[in-house]
Amino acid sequence: MVEFTITGEELWNRMERAVEKVNQRLRKTVAILEEAKVPYAVIGGHAVRAWVAQVDEAAMRTTQDVDVLVRPSDLPAVIQAMTSAGLHHRNTTGLDMFVEHPDASARDAVHVLLVGNVERGGEPNPDIEPAARANDFQTVELRTLVRMKLNAFRRKDQVHLLDMISLGIIDRSWADQYPDPLRLRLEELLNDPDG
Repeated sequence: MVEFTITGEELWNRMERAVEKVNQRLRKTVAILEEAKVPYAVIGGHAVRAWVAQVDEAAMRTTQDVDVLVRPSDLPAVIQAMTSAGLHHRNTTGLDMFVEHPDASARDAVHVLLVGNVERGGEPNPDIEPAARANDFQTVELRTLVRMKLNAFRRKDQVHLLDMISLGIIDRSWADQYPDPLRLRLEELLNDPDG
């Protein structure tokens, strides 16, 4: 049997700090972009959390990074605003990200995705409009978020979609809103919500 090397209060502290660090990174990013008046949308796990929290806060999952969507023409303004606030810019395999320390892990980053870019061979990223305002930050409409999750369709995207299905946020009526193969992916999850 494998034993924990960190136990007791220190383990609790580490778990709480990890979640709070991500939340602080999100708040800081939003404050920087809004102060600089750069149009953006929070996407990924934080966007899902905002939609899920409206129905059942106990169903929210934590997420380890912050993902924002911006228009390519606004990327220089994002870089200027974020670096002026003390964050370090990196471009790794075509993905722009910001970290608090030069040697920080990509897991501890703000990832910037660009409108129109194709991620993982799927559809191009949507525009940040039409937008929705949630938890004092800008995000995309639910229909757009679901489309992005269906497009990426990694295990974590599937879990996010299953969470929304289990809460009745999305249901069978949504399938006809999307073209194949996105419709087929959603139907697959709807037909077997327990995996």
